[in-house]
Amino acid sequence: MPHNFEVVERRRLAGRLLRPIQAFVGTEVAGGVAVLAATIVAFAWANSPWDGRYFDLWATSVDISAGRLSLHQSLGHLVSDGLMTLFFFVIGLETKRELLHGELAGVRKAALPVAAALGGMIVPAAVFLAFNARGDGAAGWGIPIATDIAFALGVVALLGNRVPFALKVFLLALAVVDDIGAILVIALFYTDSLSLEASLWAIGIVVTIICARRAGIQSIAVYALLGAALWFAVLKTGVHPTIAGVVLAILTPASTARASRPLPEEAAELLSGLEVDPESAQTRLNELEALVRRNEAPLERLERRLHPWVVFFVVPVFALANAGIPITTDSLETATTSAVSAGVFFGLLLGKPAGILFATWLAVRLRVATLPPGLGWNHIGGAAVLGGIGFTVSLFVTDLAFEGSPLAESARLAILAASVAAAVAGYILLRLTPPVSPEGG
Repeated sequence: MPHNFEVVERRRLAGRLLRPIQAFVGTEVAGGVAVLAATIVAFAWANSPWDGRYFDLWATSVDISAGRLSLHQSLGHLVSDGLMTLFFFVIGLETKRELLHGELAGVRKAALPVAAALGGMIVPAAVFLAFNARGDGAAGWGIPIATDIAFALGVVALLGNRVPFALKVFLLALAVVDDIGAILVIALFYTDSLSLEASLWAIGIVVTIICARRAGIQSIAVYALLGAALWFAVLKTGVHPTIAGVVLAILTPASTARASRPLPEEAAELLSGLEVDPESAQTRLNELEALVRRNEAPLERLERRLHPWVVFFVVPVFALANAGIPITTDSLETATTSAVSAGVFFGLLLGKPAGILFATWLAVRLRVATLPPGLGWNHIGGAAVLGGIGFTVSLFVTDLAFEGSPLAESARLAILAASVAAAVAGYILLRLTPPVSPEGG
């Protein structure tokens, strides 16, 4: 009997502490609901009698000065340049964790989502350029390359147990690689010019952060101050300041200093008493959970603390600022005849799934990768279609590519239309897909 009790408690502990992916997916799904609500509010507000207040709000000037340093931006730009830096910081943390310990750790493990993501970036960009190879619209080729993981996982969540958890892990890993690609595209192709002086300042701040790490400085306030300085320096370089978030994520330690006693030894001591004294099981489990939290690496701790803020505040605010698209007869007529709209719409709805599915099939065919147990090609096809939900990053790239241009409105309408169509099509496809046994994947 005591032995059975200990087994149950160990399983319970595993459920509480050893399932970070489940917790991550759950937060993303709930965050998707928040983003959807913000999108609906923005869209309704921009098409209401109070639409002027909506656009005036985001055009509000924000002026900050401190000595020789000054910042003059609209509230909308501050959301895109400032809050979205936190978004990309968390993306960078997630990517680093996945590369070290997760679904991208090791060549064999990473092969399938990497292949899928590459196909899902190259093909939609090519589809867009097929409509916009020449002219001002060509700058928007990066719009259909990224997947909005919150909305994609939200659709999967509606299907409940009909969808294997392995599919959620595949989608998550695919989106992480997608985000890496989007970050590189933004850094390399959406930078107009570079300021040498600001670049030297940015490099100097990065060196200072590295020296502070090696000196053993642990103060979050120090790194927050250095991070803010790096953001400002990168802003002045001409590179989009959100790249500062990625750089800071790369510099975040992924391991923690060793305690006086090894973690496994302390954990074993706490577990050893479960069989002898079952009444104190809850106390010991709480102590063990606290022990694990104390031994978290800075990367894990920051990701755990910031991830909810990003999905429940940063991204919804960004959606609120960017999804307010006024619908008029003229805007609809322009969108339906615009090459940019066609490129974005078909790039997301057709190019994205075609690229993901073909690259995945090719990787399996060449034996570079294998399908995860429990997944069939219908599952991969459904996930590929959901990859066409390109909301947050697609809107973000739209701002970079077409800032101040009428083409931006056409691109945003196409993003919304393609994302809704991809969500509905992906849901139907996965709904009609029978489950696959682990042996038959």
